[in-house]
Amino acid sequence: MQRFGLSLVLSLPRVSPPAKGSEMNQTGTYLHQMRATAPLVHNITNFVAMNVMANVLLAVGASPAMVHAREEAAEFAALAQALTVNIGTPDPDWGAAMQDAAKVMNDHKRPWVFDPVGVAATRFRQDLSQELLALKPKVIRGNASEILTLAGLSGSARGVDAGDSVDAAMDAATALAQSTGGVVAVSGPVDFVTDGTRAFRVSNGHPLMTRVTVLGCSLNGVIAAFCVGQPALEATVAALASYGLAGEVAAQTATGPGSFLPAFLDALAAQTPEDLTTGAKVSAA
Repeated sequence: MQRFGLSLVLSLPRVSPPAKGSEMNQTGTYLHQMRATAPLVHNITNFVAMNVMANVLLAVGASPAMVHAREEAAEFAALAQALTVNIGTPDPDWGAAMQDAAKVMNDHKRPWVFDPVGVAATRFRQDLSQELLALKPKVIRGNASEILTLAGLSGSARGVDAGDSVDAAMDAATALAQSTGGVVAVSGPVDFVTDGTRAFRVSNGHPLMTRVTVLGCSLNGVIAAFCVGQPALEATVAALASYGLAGEVAAQTATGPGSFLPAFLDALAAQTPEDLTTGAKVSAA
């Protein structure tokens, strides 16, 4: 288990969240709130993602922990301000730990994010995803094919990659948000985010982000961190904009995927609320 900043649980600062229903013309306020809280995010994620995800969360201003053993997942979840669940490399024990931790989040009314990686690939992933959906995640984030599969439609996924467009999944995302009572984010060249009633598009990002493995998985932790103490729809939109903007900045100096990742971490760490408000490419959908 990696331990970072556990003392933050004991003395979180009191910061007033942005008003619910606020427009996204001050996107940077959500970054400011997240950093002021510096939340501890508990991540039950895949083997490939752990190191990069922990570094991404540290760079953006949150505190990561990678805890997946069922024997301690629920106990640790009680210490955390948010949770992410990712089924990229699942097994039965991890699946049970995910459900245990999610129940603790629900009991404490804390946000948790579900990423249904490769849900169409196997029956085990589909069954586990249905069990997790029944626990009503605060945010579901996936590619278009994954969202279509979760909504009971036929997507054309290729393993963990999307074979469908974001536009093709908009209706499915809206229906899924309405059925779970949470927020659904469909990742793509232009992200689509909805709570079943309102919706936004986020156009920030750069193609090099798709050339570095687990940057999508790592985004889940950033979304979870932004959602602590903030309205889930707006916080998710702000997290996506922040992440994509860091990708744009990193791409200005990177010469390829190898140099992009450290530049991306630096861009996340250097990003100010003012940068995000100015650089966010957000529109109502």
